[in-house]
Amino acid sequence: MTASQFDCQYCSASLLGKKFMLKDGNPYCIKCYDRVFCNYCEECKEAIESGSKDLCYKGRHWHERCFNCAKCNHSLVEKPFAAKDERLLCSECYSNECSSKCFHCKKTIMPGSRKMEFKGNYWHETCFVCEHCRQPIGTKPLISKESGNYCVRCFQKEFAHYCNFCKKVITSGWITFHDQPWHKECFLCSGCRKELCDEEFMSRDDYPFCLDCYNHLYAKKCVACAKPITGLRGAKFICFQDRQWHSECFNCGKCSVSLVGEGFLTQDKEIFCRKCGSGVETDI
Repeated sequence: MTASQFDCQYCSASLLGKKFMLKDGNPYCIKCYDRVFCNYCEECKEAIESGSKDLCYKGRHWHERCFNCAKCNHSLVEKPFAAKDERLLCSECYSNECSSKCFHCKKTIMPGSRKMEFKGNYWHETCFVCEHCRQPIGTKPLISKESGNYCVRCFQKEFAHYCNFCKKVITSGWITFHDQPWHKECFLCSGCRKELCDEEFMSRDDYPFCLDCYNHLYAKKCVACAKPITGLRGAKFICFQDRQWHSECFNCGKCSVSLVGEGFLTQDKEIFCRKCGSGVETDI
């Protein structure tokens, strides 16, 4: 390189005996190099001159003295850090600000440590325990109540209902009959054994019966139509001298007028209105 070639590429000043910087094979005096090529600090906005260390992260630049945690202001030089919303944070500040908090102890769940998630909340693995036996639940099945989370064994021991029929634990919906819980599939007609969970039923001597079985075995029969009298859904019926009628069947045996709430006359097993029963011996 000749003497003329050893001049600043920008201002043409001689660089002989002076400090200079090379850029793309071309020499520059320090002043010109800093003016043309230096980066500006993200923190203080001042130029990072060639004599200063330029710290770069994702296309952004800092003076070494400015490369600090945005929250606690401790230096991040040669220390682990993380970015949050364009801010640089040391590991501790990032954990406190951004990491999940344990639902039990309320402390930060540090990055890299195992955490358990359930219903949108997080726990340290050692804090995610059965409320009763205090043993870690981990990934084992659990049952949750307002009072806490329980392993299946403790939940069954403390809270579970047992089917009145099969005596096994009821883990989902059940039927209550005479204040006792039943599995839906165990709540059967005592006559024909069909499931009653979605059926109307009647009770006799503390046993459930479907309507067909109950009517066949126990229901009184209407004197008029010979059909069972169940009393379901508020149905009304009339009783007289050990005989029963549906209210809609309690009619005069001759003119068929309703006798509900009216005086009537009887002869043998027949009932009559007063008009049709004139001359009948029994008057009610």
